[in-house]
Amino acid sequence: MRDFEETPEEGEDIQPPSKTKRKEAMLALQDLGEELVKLPASKLEKLDLPDELRRAVGDCRRFTKHGAIRRQLQYIGRLMRGVDEEPIARQLAAWRGESDEEKVLLHRIERWRDRLIENDEALTLFLNEYPQADATRLRQLIRNARFEAANNKPPKSSRAIFRLVREAVEGA
Repeated sequence: MRDFEETPEEGEDIQPPSKTKRKEAMLALQDLGEELVKLPASKLEKLDLPDELRRAVGDCRRFTKHGAIRRQLQYIGRLMRGVDEEPIARQLAAWRGESDEEKVLLHRIERWRDRLIENDEALTLFLNEYPQADATRLRQLIRNARFEAANNKPPKSSRAIFRLVREAVEGA
């Protein structure tokens, strides 16, 4: 007996997915919906979701009883069947840092941050490439990051540089 995913030979009927496969697909959509519920409101706003799904996610956040949450997640999973879940899953993976593109972007931002802290000319190069960046704030943070590194203090300014660089790179 052949697996249903193989291409059928001429004259054979295509078998629909088994009940187990359909249930796995529905549970995957429900898990994706649960991840939407756990997102911060700022990230949820960035996703292109139908209004009914957005309302269902908002309702689920308000519920406190386990049974109500479970039923609402099932409803969200049902709504997700009518939505193309691929772009949503891709964006969530990017926010989790699982996508290759996101990893490349993070490495690029880290390299810029390190170059800015180590080299004075890097600021000029960065501002040429990203003119919308706040030069005054960057200069101040670079000075503070160098001071923190010299005095073995926590890298607070280095993290702030990373955030500023990220905003500039993503805004470009």
